Amino acid sequence: MPPAVTLTVAPGSVVVIRDEEWLVTSVEQTADGQLLSVRGLTELVRDTEATFYERHDDIQVLDPAAATVVGDSSPSHRTARLWLEATLRKSPLPVDDCSVTVSARALADPLEYQREAVRRALDPDNLRPRLLLADAVGLGKTLEIGMILSELIRRGRGERILIVTPRHVLEQMQHEMWTRFALPFVRLDSVGIQRVRQQLPATRNPFSFFKRAIISMDTLKSDRYLAYLRHHRWDAVVIDESHNITNSATQNNRLAQVLAPQTDALILASATPHNGNAASFAELVSLLEPTAVRPDGTVIEEEVKRLVLRRHRHSPEVASVVGAAWAERKQPQNILVEASPAEDAVASELADVWLHPRAGKSPHSKGLALFSWTLAKAFLSSPAALEETLNERIKRLHPENHSESQEIEALERLRSLNSAALAQEDGGKYAALLTHLKRIGVAKGSPVRVVIFAERIATLHWLRERLRNDLKLAEDAVDIMHGGLTDQEQMDVVEGFKQAHTPVRVLVTGDVASEGVNLHLQCHQLVHYDIPWSLIRLEQRNGRVDRYGQRTSPQITALILEPSHEMFSGDLRVLSRLVEKEHEAHTTLGDAASLMGTYDVDAEEKSIRAVLAGQRSFEDVVADAEDVASGDSLAGLLARLAGSALPSVEPHEQDDGGALGSAMPAPGAPVGSDTATEPLELLREGLVEVFGRPEQPLADVGGGVAWREHPEQQLVELAPTRDLVRRLEVLPQPYLTDRRVKERFVLATTKQKGADLLKNALSDASDSTWPDAHFLGPLHPVLDWISDRALASLGRNQVFAVRGDVEDPTVLLNGTLSNRAGHTVTSAWISVTFPVGPESGFAPVALHASAAEMLASAGLTGATPNLGPAGDLARLTAHIAPAVAKAEEYLSAAVFPAAESAAQERVDRWVRRTERWAEESDALVQLSQIRQRRVSVEEERRLAKDRSPARQLVRPLLMVVQRDHAVGPASARHLSTPTQEG
Repeated sequence: MPPAVTLTVAPGSVVVIRDEEWLVTSVEQTADGQLLSVRGLTELVRDTEATFYERHDDIQVLDPAAATVVGDSSPSHRTARLWLEATLRKSPLPVDDCSVTVSARALADPLEYQREAVRRALDPDNLRPRLLLADAVGLGKTLEIGMILSELIRRGRGERILIVTPRHVLEQMQHEMWTRFALPFVRLDSVGIQRVRQQLPATRNPFSFFKRAIISMDTLKSDRYLAYLRHHRWDAVVIDESHNITNSATQNNRLAQVLAPQTDALILASATPHNGNAASFAELVSLLEPTAVRPDGTVIEEEVKRLVLRRHRHSPEVASVVGAAWAERKQPQNILVEASPAEDAVASELADVWLHPRAGKSPHSKGLALFSWTLAKAFLSSPAALEETLNERIKRLHPENHSESQEIEALERLRSLNSAALAQEDGGKYAALLTHLKRIGVAKGSPVRVVIFAERIATLHWLRERLRNDLKLAEDAVDIMHGGLTDQEQMDVVEGFKQAHTPVRVLVTGDVASEGVNLHLQCHQLVHYDIPWSLIRLEQRNGRVDRYGQRTSPQITALILEPSHEMFSGDLRVLSRLVEKEHEAHTTLGDAASLMGTYDVDAEEKSIRAVLAGQRSFEDVVADAEDVASGDSLAGLLARLAGSALPSVEPHEQDDGGALGSAMPAPGAPVGSDTATEPLELLREGLVEVFGRPEQPLADVGGGVAWREHPEQQLVELAPTRDLVRRLEVLPQPYLTDRRVKERFVLATTKQKGADLLKNALSDASDSTWPDAHFLGPLHPVLDWISDRALASLGRNQVFAVRGDVEDPTVLLNGTLSNRAGHTVTSAWISVTFPVGPESGFAPVALHASAAEMLASAGLTGATPNLGPAGDLARLTAHIAPAVAKAEEYLSAAVFPAAESAAQERVDRWVRRTERWAEESDALVQLSQIRQRRVSVEEERRLAKDRSPARQLVRPLLMVVQRDHAVGPASARHLSTPTQEG
């Protein structure tokens, strides 16, 4: 059993360990006492992050009541204001505050349904932030992920984050997290891992070296990395395309089972959140919350409604707000193509000899009908694909074997007929594609772009070469992507297609691009050159251009060959119905997979093959969308979730500006304003404070950071110092290289400018998708850097005195209540006034709604001139201890009990929940899967108890004296000697 709490310490406390000062960023109760995560404040350890155990280290907590008051001689009390701003920035918001704060000020314009995802994840009724984002393709799950992670970071719950994605979207996810939310993630792809290995000893856990990493599922599921994962805890884990983890027999599922208990927050994302198997869906839900699944393996529907967020393009809360930002897709068009004589001959041979053999069986040496449909599918892809399939099969056969010799003869006859189709110059499906491309405007010098999907790699190469020649396009105007390319090559293709200035006009791709890849920024035309025998694949393909941000109505076109052979032509009409059914599901369910109910591409293909072979009817295999929506299946449940308004926490946004940017703004700015100049004001004044003359060139000793402001362009720039460069090393390497960030860091100071530059990176003559300047948002690393510098402006356990509009000396304080896990449960802002001196015992206490309101109550609403450092510091210091005592007394009596009671009630509710589950499972304890889940539930009970309120902390923030208070000696502490490294 963990030892009792002995240290009165909470996030925001300053501690002394090994004779150095550290800022506590989080506190966690462990078997070895409290575990403190800290960041160094004093020069020797500045920028250093460390963890210390209460049992193993001598930790001295600075007593807030023993703080001494110092004067501030800086202009307009700049030093004090910066210190206060930094302190507030480092103070986590309460965990039960589900308001949208910093994410609303990032480089994104979230819609209300996306804000709902944030509020749902932060709902205090949840034990932990755990959510399945099951929005349909195109609604912006990546944006929702970035918003949730931003808010967790602001609450001190997002220091260590892991994002797991398919490898071909690594860079896309990394790009979104950095450009929109200023969240840098180290990309551990094949190149990134090699780079990491050069920096770390072979035995070092790479996940302990990087706080925030993004890695592909294929890489992470290997035994080597699983061993590292089992010994590392995360604050938050994101698993994108999480439908890939539902099969319990796969390595992907094993990876998820390792990660889920090792993280506090778990965000799963998938447009196809279940495979139709109730047990698999229950397993996915139990990853989020073990008690949401009954011991008998059935899910609790009310828990699904709480843990799963499902919307689609036509859900009421989506349709009402997307507007022109998501143009409605046009009715899909199926172009029926009359087969050329050469194609007709191949189709007839396939129908009469292989698919519906007149001889009663196909020529396959083992009588396998499946191979006949493999030939048919290759033919429907292209003559090149059929040729490849025929050649590969013939190579594996033995002419001396009689049955195989007969098969070779039939294959050779088919190959001879196919050679004519391969050599034809006009007519047939390819000619129809060429006509279609010319009709929509694909041509040399035209900006029109198109994505062409085909399944077979041979078809992709064949199309690329023919289209280059027949459309008279340059070699780089037609690009290709398939699974045979490396992850870096795939990402390069996608990034190039996103940029308007690049020469590519036609992207010929396999289904590797059908999951997670955004191709809509410059393109609204999509062609299925062959039709996958799977609704899932069709939906995934279409979602590449039909998604939020598509401002031109996307046109989906399918080319369907019509041979003259009646049976083969009838077969192919099944494929045209698939296209129509996908569109029906898109408008009704937002999920085409539920129509066939297999939730597996291979299983869907098998079912369609049975329809084509006449073994099953189309109606038996593909359901009606309305029937699915009204049914009792999992699909019906999710359809009901997506089709009605969701219960939500009352929408609310909180101004999270700090002291400098909001409560003590630049002259003329209103109190509590959320202006884009707030981060700039912090950075500008911080640089002046630290460097004196930041406009001077960078130098090893003294000097500035070559600071430049370009107000007309809404840009600023600086040359990063060595300590800032160390922080920037974790930024995306392509970004550091393309934009030379280590030499010259350019920042956009307004949201509009940042958005314009991001858009330009995808549409102008730039050679990079990374914007020329990065938006200076509220979580930007450069603000953390300057804030840490500002925190060093005070000596050990000191408080600044400033002049304000007060009649009597006033102490401003912050009180926090935190739980055993180190999370802030509630925070209070208090002022204690001393009308008749600190000895009298008479000190009225006032509670304020926010830090901004507290500062405004003391007249600190603008940067007024500093008349000189406050004098009589010993007398002022005498106010601190009684102010802390009065605040503690007031909070313990009037504020914290209600918050403590509410928090404890939630804890008790969760403990009772786990106990009920344990009682129900007793009868099933002999089952191995139940025994495993009992361990997870017992861990959940422990976590619930860790949410119990455990410690209170009151910190003095500022001493406010009257405007006419005596001036002290000019030698009062002030940062007057600028240094580069500090």
